[in-house]
Formats: sequence, structure tokens, C-alpha cells
Amino acid sequence: MLLFAKPNVVVSRCLGFDKCRYNGVTIQVEYIEHLKPHVNFITVCPEVEIGLGVPRDPVRIVEEQKGKPRLVQPATGKELTDKMIKFADRYLFSLQDIDGFILKEASPSCGIKGVKIYPKEGKVAPRTSRGTGFFGGQVLKRFPYAVIEDEGRLRNFRLREHFYTKLFALAKFRSVRDSGAMSELVHFHASHKFILMAYSQKELKVLGNVVANPEKKRFSEVISRYQKHFQGALVNLPRQTSNINVLMHALGYFELSKEEKSHFLGLLEQYRARKIPLSACLSVVNSWIARFGQPYLADQAFFEPYPANLVEISDRGKGRDL
Repeated sequence: MLLFAKPNVVVSRCLGFDKCRYNGVTIQVEYIEHLKPHVNFITVCPEVEIGLGVPRDPVRIVEEQKGKPRLVQPATGKELTDKMIKFADRYLFSLQDIDGFILKEASPSCGIKGVKIYPKEGKVAPRTSRGTGFFGGQVLKRFPYAVIEDEGRLRNFRLREHFYTKLFALAKFRSVRDSGAMSELVHFHASHKFILMAYSQKELKVLGNVVANPEKKRFSEVISRYQKHFQGALVNLPRQTSNINVLMHALGYFELSKEEKSHFLGLLEQYRARKIPLSACLSVVNSWIARFGQPYLADQAFFEPYPANLVEISDRGKGRDL
């Protein structure tokens, strides 16, 4: 069983932590409850932080002039733009060693996409095009390599698997970086080869050369370069075909019966058709790793990228398309 470093995750406080939504309620999110034992959560409610009460009149984004959005509270006429910008600058600058964010979907403060933008104040319909919230937009700019999602999209198991995989990989890398030991980096790279094979074979080759360190550079130089390429490798969701190629590669390590191979290939086709999650295929491979005693595969984070009790296949279908 692999050991997992605890990720540091900033989360919207209304997502099960406090009754701080504009209407005075909280939103219970099942997968966030499951994450609590495994993650260091740092909660934030930007609207409360800038002095708005609970409950409160809703705020909205108004953009009367192109490129000049404003955050306003229509019922009171309050102009909140400067307060929110200053809070976001101060708060995000204060954060250190953050691996991920889970923010309230479509919120004019926390939203990272799909936020309603109004052409003017008053009773008008929002524009057809949507944008980011004031706080959420700054998160995207300030933390380009963190794993950032809203709670709605993470109800889709494919996006959730990617989020968890990247989140725990980044947290583990932080522990390696902080160790200051080249041996830890070498082991980290070896144990994440299959993940990198799925995410970016190009970066896998680059990172292999970085770890080899033919120029005998200091650890600080090596780890800095490794971090840049490792984070870059994990930016995008891996293609299903890439995951399938890794699983087919692993298949060669086992002496299986014709029936077992046929069953597994059938699972891969179901995964390709998005009928089952990747974790369903990984569970079969893990049973073979234990059965055949494959220490090399047992050490690969690809087959256990995050704590097993986080695996769940509930899916409301939202966010299938990136």
C-alpha cells in the first residue's frame, strides 16, 4: 500500500463547512466529506471576508464596458469591485504550498467558469457568454499549475479521478522537494513513470533526463527544473487511449488465462465507452499485482493514485466535456 502525503486544498466555505451562502445555508457535498480525513482544507468565503453578512442580498457581475467588469449588490447599490480585488490579492498572496482548489460553481465571487455576466444594472437578462468570478478568476491566474475545479464538475467521476490523481501527486512531490534528498526524487520519478506515461510521454522523457542529472547539478536546481516539467505534464486530463495503453503495457507483466484477458479487454472497452471509471480497471490490475507478486507495479502510483476509500462511481454527468 502506497503512503499518501496530505494535499493542501483551498475550498469555498459554503461547501459543507459553514452556513455562509447568501441565503444562509450550506451545501453538503459527499465527496468533500470523504476527502476530509485525507486533505488539509483551508476554507474561504470571499463575500463574507469583504464584509457582507449572512444572509445577504445576492451579488452579480456587471460589465457595461468591455473588459471592465464590476461586482455589485443590486438590492443595496453597493459597489464591491475594489474590496474584492484587494481581498483576492492579499489572500492569494498569503497562501503557500497549495495543491488544489474546490470552489463554488457559477459564483460571481468564487466561480471559475460559467458565471453569469450582466450587461448593465437593473432587471436585465445575463449575456449568453459567461466568465469567471472575481476571486475564482484570480485563482486561475495565480495558480496555473494547481488542480482547480468547482464542486459541480467534480460530481463527474472522470473529472474527479483526474483531480484526485493530480492532487495527490502534487502533494507527494512537495514532500520530496522538502526532503532535499536526490534519492527521494529518484524514487518519486520511478514510482510515477506510468502516470507520466499516461499524461505526457514527452515530459516523461524530459523528466528522466532531469533525474539522471548528467551535469551533477545541485538538488535545488534539479528539483526546480523537475517541478516545472512535472507540473506541466499534469495540466491536462489524459486521453482515455493513453490510459488504455498504460493498462495494456501492464498486462504484459502477468501470466493470465485466455478468459481473464478477454474479461479485462472487455472492461477496457467499457472504459473507452465511458460506461465505467478508470478505477474499475485499476482494481482488477491491483488484484493481479497482489496475486502474482509484482513489486515494480505495486510501487507505481498509477495503480493507486489516491486513497482507495475515495473511489466512488456516482456521477451526475455534469462536466463530461472539458
